[in-house]
Order: sequence, then C-alpha cells, then structure tokens
Amino acid sequence: MNIDHLHEGPRMNQVVVYNGIVYLSGQTAGDAGDDVQSQTRAVLKKIDGNLESAGSERSRLLSASIWLSDIGHDFQLMNEVWQEWIADDPKPVRATVEANLARPELKVEIQVIAAL
Repeated sequence: MNIDHLHEGPRMNQVVVYNGIVYLSGQTAGDAGDDVQSQTRAVLKKIDGNLESAGSERSRLLSASIWLSDIGHDFQLMNEVWQEWIADDPKPVRATVEANLARPELKVEIQVIAAL
C-alpha cells in the first residue's frame, strides 16, 4: 500500500494518508489573534483545508486531540467554537489536555485523524 505525504515541510508533513486513513499533524493558528476562539477558528479552517486536500472532510473524523495552554480559562471558550464547527457532523472521539505549546502566543493546537 502506498503512503501519501501532503504539504511537506522541513520537519514534517501536514498530512499523511495510509490505508484509507488521513492523519493530520497538530495544527496551530499562527497569527490568527490573541484569544483562543480566534485561534480555534483558524485551526479548524486549516483542518478543513487539509482534510479536503486529502479527499476527506470533517464528517469523516475518527479522533481529535486538543491541547490548550490554559485549560482552566480556555476550555469552555474553545468548546463553543468546536460545537459550531462539528454541530451537524458525527462527533469523533476526543481528548483535551493542558500543555506547554511550542510558542507562548499559541493557545490551542488540534490534531485529527479521519477516514477517506
């Protein structure tokens, strides 16, 4: 079976497709704003684009892992955006934890796995 690598970067690929499964790397917002809701919207938009480039979509999500820099403050705010995004689609399994992210301005990182 082929392993397809999409959106190659110097350290990793953004998307790997193998055996009917789409694996996305952790997505962050970059310069999408200071608050967790703006960053979450930007991350979910990137996820939609990456899934589309692989031939999938959010209704095919299997799993989501979410890291927040301040879960006590940002969990509910992030969840409001997540609920809007996933509202009419089947819900994946999901885990959300607090973590030190790669840069201090980052508030959220999301990684997903989806079926083709």
